[in-house]
Amino acid sequence: MAFIDQAKFHVKAGDGGNGCISFRREKFVPRGGPNGGDGGRGGNVIIETSSRLHSLIDFRFRSHFKAERGVHGKGKDMHGRKGKDCVMTVPVGSIIKDNETGEVLVDLCEDGESFVIARGGSGGLGNPHFASGTNRTPRFATKGKEGEDTWLLIELKLIADIGLVGLPNAGKSTLLSQLSAANPKVAGYPFTTLEPQLGVLHLKHMDPCIIADIPGLIEGAHEGVGLGFTFLRHIERTRFILHVLDAASLEAIDDYAVVEKELAAYNDDLVKRTTLVILNKADIAETEQIEELQESFKKQGLDSAVISGLTGDGIEDLKERLADMLDDWREGRDE
Repeated sequence: MAFIDQAKFHVKAGDGGNGCISFRREKFVPRGGPNGGDGGRGGNVIIETSSRLHSLIDFRFRSHFKAERGVHGKGKDMHGRKGKDCVMTVPVGSIIKDNETGEVLVDLCEDGESFVIARGGSGGLGNPHFASGTNRTPRFATKGKEGEDTWLLIELKLIADIGLVGLPNAGKSTLLSQLSAANPKVAGYPFTTLEPQLGVLHLKHMDPCIIADIPGLIEGAHEGVGLGFTFLRHIERTRFILHVLDAASLEAIDDYAVVEKELAAYNDDLVKRTTLVILNKADIAETEQIEELQESFKKQGLDSAVISGLTGDGIEDLKERLADMLDDWREGRDE
């Protein structure tokens, strides 16, 4: 299934029903008073989030959403019913913007959250509203008002507890498959992952956490080079960042600096986030080189973990460290 994280769509709320012009027709009452009913209000277009969705794939097949118009009023003071709402379901983390101005209208971060994005028009008034002492038989009513009608832009920023970043071929997809039941494509060449991947990490005595594998960043990603620009937004909502490095590379330190530079250029807050450096491919890296890397990151105030995504060495220890990090974060949040 394709991953879509941005789409343009049109919403049209329902028009209000028209008011009715009607008069009582009763035996022995030749000039009965007005009894036209009011029109019903048009339906709203409502956006609602669901944690079951992780992509905007539905917008590939549908780009217009329209609510029902209100029913016209009838005689005998019969008011028209309200038009049915149109409810759109989107993933948690969706941002709705005005398509022309780019203004953010709503940022939906909670499961089950809803927002009225287009309001239905009010119903017209029946002729009884216009009766007066000088005009007891008004022969006019008002039409319903039009519902709101506009083009919008929806962007998705994945909400995950942990985000995996690193240069292409650092081993992020392999690590994700070790930490969760996710089954991303894995191969020994760059840009294997062409879209964000999500996995669920199950921890003892704790709620599960979501891990997002962000496609490989390269130098210039924040300016649109490579794949990074398209998916950098998905790292913004993660609580922790795991920076995955190829420990066997002689340029591992420079590789780390490249990605950090791109994160800072996109959003300076990202480099301030809690980061754990993952020294991957320990099965082929020299022990001396791994020790040098650990010492180098320690001097920068960064913790590191040594693993082999291929053989699984160090994965269980990493899970325990992640559990401790999440536990500390949750305790701090609840204080």
